[in-house]
Amino acid sequence: MTSKKQKRRSLQTYLQHIGLAPFNHQGVAAVPLPSERSSTVRFQTLTHLDQALQSRAHGEKEPPVYGRSGLSTHRALEEVFCTLEGGCGAFLLPSGMAAISHALFSFVQQGDHVIIADCVYAPVRRFAEHMLAKMGVEFSYCAPNVDDFMRALKQNTKVLYLESPGSLLMEMLDLPALTEWAHKHQLVVMADNTWGSGYSYRPLDLGVDISIVAGTKYVGGHSDLMLGAVVTRHEEYLPTLYDTHYTIGFSVSADDAWLALRGVRTLPLRMQRSAESALEVCQALDEWPEVKQIYHPAWPKDAGHELWQRDALGSNGMLSFAWSLSPAQTRTFVDALQLFGIGFSWGGFESLIQWVSAKDLEGHSYWSKADNTPVLRMQIGLEEPQALIHDLLHARAQALKVQI
Repeated sequence: MTSKKQKRRSLQTYLQHIGLAPFNHQGVAAVPLPSERSSTVRFQTLTHLDQALQSRAHGEKEPPVYGRSGLSTHRALEEVFCTLEGGCGAFLLPSGMAAISHALFSFVQQGDHVIIADCVYAPVRRFAEHMLAKMGVEFSYCAPNVDDFMRALKQNTKVLYLESPGSLLMEMLDLPALTEWAHKHQLVVMADNTWGSGYSYRPLDLGVDISIVAGTKYVGGHSDLMLGAVVTRHEEYLPTLYDTHYTIGFSVSADDAWLALRGVRTLPLRMQRSAESALEVCQALDEWPEVKQIYHPAWPKDAGHELWQRDALGSNGMLSFAWSLSPAQTRTFVDALQLFGIGFSWGGFESLIQWVSAKDLEGHSYWSKADNTPVLRMQIGLEEPQALIHDLLHARAQALKVQI
C-alpha cells in the first residue's frame, strides 16, 4: 500500500470519529456533538475570567471569552480542518472569500506588495482592486512559475498568493518549487485549496504556509451552508491570525459548523465518486470532434497530469473543456441540459455547469485570446455517470442543430 493510500484511509477513518458527543456520567452519549449555540460565555469567578483573558492575549482560543469565537462545535470543526490540511491551527470564516480576506489582511499592510498567480479565483482580483488598493497595498498578477514571479518581485513584496489547481482551467502548480523560491525571499505563501480540501491535495505538505478552504464546497457537501477556513502549519502565525480574526469580527454560526461536521464525514466517499465519474465524462468528451481541450489534472492528457500524479492524493468532480462550437450553439447546449444546474458553485451532490466568460479568462496566462473558443466548467455530482453522459449527448445534439 502506498503512503498516499495510507494517508487517505487514515483520514477517512478519522472523519467518522471526530466530533462525537462525549459520554455523560451514566456512560450514555448521542452520536453527533450537539450544536452549542451561545452569544455569551459565563465565568464562575473573576479569577476564571482573568485566566481566560490571559490565554486570549497569547492567541489561544481556550477557554472562550465570548460566543463570537465559538464553543465546542467550532473547536471540533477547527480540529477537522487541521487534520485534513496537516496544520497546527485553523480559523473558521463565514465564506471562502472571507477566508481569503482574513489571510491577506493578517499579513499585509500599507506599502506592501503581493504577487498573485493569474489563475486564481476571479473574486480575488476584485478583492485586490477594491480592498488592497484602498489599503495602499500593491499587487501583481503573474503566470505561476518562478521566472515570472522573480520578475515581479520587489523589495516590499511580502506575500505570494496561489491557487492549485487553477480556478477555471485546473492547471496544476509546482508548489514545492514555488514555495522554495518564495521562502528564499522571506515571503509568506498562501494557497487556495478548496479543490483538494485537504483530502485530495495538501498544500501545507508541499511547503505552503497558509492553506485556505471554502468549506461551502466539498466539506459541507450539500449546498446548504457558507463556510471558509484558514489553516497554518506555523505556530508563530497563530497570534497574528487570531488577532485579525477577532478584531474584524468574523463569526460562523454553530449550526453551520454542525452542518459542516455532518457533511465532512461523507467527504471521502463523495469526492471519490465524483472523481471517478468525472473521468468517465472526460472520456466521453474526448470522443467529440468539436472538443479542443479538456482541463482536468487527473485526465491523462491534461498538461498538469504528471504534477497531479506526483503531488495530489486524489481528485474530484471539477473539469472544464473548450470547444469549437459557436456561442449560439453553446447557449443551446447549456439550456438543453436536464441534469446539470446552471450555477457558480461546486462541491455539492448535484452536477452544475458554468459558461466561463471571456472576461474571467482575461489576463490568464494559461489561455490565449487566439483560441477564441467557448469554455464550459462542470461540477460532476453524484448522479449515475452514464445518465450524465446521456444528458450531455442529448444537449450536444440540440446544439449541433443550431445554424452557425
